[in-house]
Amino acid sequence: MITHLNNGLSRALPCASVRRRLASLLYEALLLLGVVALGFLVPHLAIGLIWKVAIPGVLLWAHLFVLLGCYFVWYWRHGGQTLAMQTWRLWVVDARSGKRPSLPQAWLRFGLSWPSLLFFGVGIFWLAVDRDRQFLHDRLAATRIVATNPFPISQR
Repeated sequence: MITHLNNGLSRALPCASVRRRLASLLYEALLLLGVVALGFLVPHLAIGLIWKVAIPGVLLWAHLFVLLGCYFVWYWRHGGQTLAMQTWRLWVVDARSGKRPSLPQAWLRFGLSWPSLLFFGVGIFWLAVDRDRQFLHDRLAATRIVATNPFPISQR
Protein backbone atom coordinates (compact mmCIF):
# COMPACT_ATOMS: atom_id res chain seq x y z
CA MET A 1 0.00 0.00 0.00
CA ILE A 2 0.93 3.64 -0.16
CA THR A 3 0.42 4.52 3.52
CA HIS A 4 4.12 4.97 4.10
CA LEU A 5 4.15 7.64 1.37
CA ASN A 6 1.37 9.71 2.92
CA ASN A 7 3.53 11.33 5.55
CA GLY A 8 5.36 13.49 3.03
CA LEU A 9 8.34 11.17 2.61
CA SER A 10 7.87 10.95 -1.15
CA ARG A 11 10.32 13.81 -1.58
CA ALA A 12 12.97 11.59 0.00
CA LEU A 13 12.04 8.68 -2.24
CA PRO A 14 13.89 8.49 -5.51
CA CYS A 15 12.16 9.59 -8.67
CA ALA A 16 11.52 6.56 -10.80
CA SER A 17 14.09 5.98 -13.50
CA VAL A 18 13.12 6.59 -17.10
CA ARG A 19 13.65 2.92 -17.92
CA ARG A 20 11.30 1.76 -15.17
CA ARG A 21 8.61 4.25 -16.16
CA LEU A 22 8.79 3.27 -19.83
CA ALA A 23 8.80 -0.44 -18.96
CA SER A 24 5.75 0.11 -16.78
CA LEU A 25 4.07 2.03 -19.61
CA LEU A 26 4.63 -0.85 -22.04
CA TYR A 27 3.43 -3.42 -19.53
CA GLU A 28 0.37 -1.25 -18.83
CA ALA A 29 -0.48 -1.30 -22.54
CA LEU A 30 -0.46 -5.09 -22.44
CA LEU A 31 -2.69 -5.21 -19.35
CA LEU A 32 -5.10 -2.72 -20.89
CA LEU A 33 -5.90 -5.26 -23.59
CA GLY A 34 -7.72 -7.27 -20.93
CA VAL A 35 -9.47 -4.23 -19.49
CA VAL A 36 -10.67 -3.17 -22.93
CA ALA A 37 -11.71 -6.70 -23.88
CA LEU A 38 -13.80 -7.15 -20.76
CA GLY A 39 -15.16 -3.64 -20.28
CA PHE A 40 -15.55 -2.55 -23.89
CA LEU A 41 -15.68 -5.38 -26.42
CA VAL A 42 -17.86 -7.80 -24.46
CA PRO A 43 -20.64 -5.28 -23.71
CA HIS A 44 -20.72 -4.00 -27.31
CA LEU A 45 -20.71 -7.50 -28.76
CA ALA A 46 -23.60 -8.40 -26.44
CA ILE A 47 -25.55 -5.29 -27.46
CA GLY A 48 -24.98 -6.13 -31.14
CA LEU A 49 -26.00 -9.76 -30.76
CA ILE A 50 -29.03 -9.20 -28.54
CA TRP A 51 -30.53 -5.99 -29.95
CA LYS A 52 -28.84 -6.06 -33.37
CA VAL A 53 -27.73 -2.44 -33.16
CA ALA A 54 -24.38 -0.75 -33.50
CA ILE A 55 -23.40 2.07 -31.18
CA PRO A 56 -22.33 5.30 -32.97
CA GLY A 57 -18.58 5.92 -33.13
CA VAL A 58 -18.60 8.98 -30.87
CA LEU A 59 -20.28 7.00 -28.09
CA LEU A 60 -17.75 4.19 -28.54
CA TRP A 61 -14.88 6.65 -28.01
CA ALA A 62 -16.65 8.16 -25.01
CA HIS A 63 -17.16 4.68 -23.54
CA LEU A 64 -13.48 3.85 -24.05
CA PHE A 65 -12.36 7.15 -22.48
CA VAL A 66 -14.60 6.66 -19.43
CA LEU A 67 -13.64 3.00 -19.04
CA LEU A 68 -9.90 3.71 -19.11
CA GLY A 69 -10.36 6.81 -16.96
CA CYS A 70 -12.18 4.84 -14.28
CA TYR A 71 -9.50 2.15 -14.36
CA PHE A 72 -6.59 4.57 -13.95
CA VAL A 73 -8.21 7.02 -11.55
CA TRP A 74 -9.52 4.27 -9.30
CA TYR A 75 -6.09 2.63 -9.05
CA TRP A 76 -4.26 5.94 -8.54
CA ARG A 77 -6.70 6.96 -5.81
CA HIS A 78 -6.89 3.55 -4.07
CA GLY A 79 -3.30 2.57 -3.57
CA GLY A 80 -1.46 4.98 -5.85
CA GLN A 81 -0.51 2.28 -8.34
CA THR A 82 -1.96 0.50 -11.33
CA LEU A 83 -1.24 -3.20 -11.80
CA ALA A 84 1.79 -2.49 -13.99
CA MET A 85 3.08 0.08 -11.52
CA GLN A 86 2.87 -2.51 -8.73
CA THR A 87 5.13 -4.79 -10.75
CA TRP A 88 7.70 -2.04 -11.20
CA ARG A 89 7.27 -0.66 -7.65
CA LEU A 90 6.15 2.78 -8.81
CA TRP A 91 3.66 5.16 -7.19
CA VAL A 92 1.88 8.26 -8.44
CA VAL A 93 1.94 10.98 -5.81
CA ASP A 94 1.02 14.64 -5.55
CA ALA A 95 4.23 16.54 -6.30
CA ARG A 96 3.52 19.12 -3.58
CA SER A 97 2.38 16.99 -0.66
CA GLY A 98 3.68 13.51 -1.44
CA LYS A 99 0.21 12.05 -0.85
CA ARG A 100 -2.02 10.23 -3.28
CA PRO A 101 -3.33 12.53 -6.00
CA SER A 102 -6.72 14.11 -5.37
CA LEU A 103 -9.67 13.00 -7.48
CA PRO A 104 -9.58 16.10 -9.74
CA GLN A 105 -5.80 15.81 -10.00
CA ALA A 106 -6.04 12.13 -11.02
CA TRP A 107 -8.64 12.94 -13.70
CA LEU A 108 -6.46 15.85 -14.91
CA ARG A 109 -3.44 13.54 -15.14
CA PHE A 110 -5.49 11.00 -17.08
CA GLY A 111 -6.94 13.61 -19.43
CA LEU A 112 -3.54 15.16 -20.11
CA SER A 113 -1.92 11.80 -20.77
CA TRP A 114 -4.00 11.30 -23.94
CA PRO A 115 -2.55 14.22 -25.90
CA SER A 116 0.79 13.44 -24.29
CA LEU A 117 0.80 10.04 -25.98
CA LEU A 118 -1.28 10.67 -29.09
CA PHE A 119 0.70 13.65 -30.40
CA PHE A 120 3.60 11.41 -31.38
CA GLY A 121 4.59 10.90 -27.74
CA VAL A 122 5.56 14.53 -27.21
CA GLY A 123 4.61 14.31 -23.54
CA ILE A 124 6.87 11.32 -23.09
CA PHE A 125 9.79 12.91 -24.93
CA TRP A 126 9.26 15.99 -22.75
CA LEU A 127 11.31 14.28 -20.05
CA ALA A 128 14.45 14.96 -22.10
CA VAL A 129 14.11 18.70 -21.40
CA ASP A 130 12.34 18.62 -18.01
CA ARG A 131 14.56 19.52 -15.05
CA ASP A 132 13.11 16.66 -12.97
CA ARG A 133 12.78 14.26 -15.95
CA GLN A 134 9.00 14.11 -15.55
CA PHE A 135 6.50 13.38 -18.27
CA LEU A 136 4.57 16.44 -19.48
CA HIS A 137 1.24 15.23 -18.07
CA ASP A 138 2.88 14.72 -14.67
CA ARG A 139 4.35 18.21 -14.77
CA LEU A 140 1.02 19.82 -15.73
CA ALA A 141 -1.05 17.80 -13.24
CA ALA A 142 1.49 18.41 -10.42
CA THR A 143 2.09 14.71 -9.89
CA ARG A 144 5.24 12.67 -9.94
CA ILE A 145 6.13 9.02 -10.16
CA VAL A 146 8.33 7.78 -7.36
CA ALA A 147 10.03 4.45 -6.85
CA THR A 148 10.40 2.57 -3.62
CA ASN A 149 12.38 -0.51 -2.92
CA PRO A 150 14.48 0.10 -6.05
CA PHE A 151 15.93 -2.79 -7.97
CA PRO A 152 19.58 -3.59 -7.25
CA ILE A 153 22.16 -1.81 -9.39
CA SER A 154 22.69 -4.96 -11.46
CA GLN A 155 19.00 -4.93 -12.52
CA ARG A 156 18.74 -1.25 -13.47
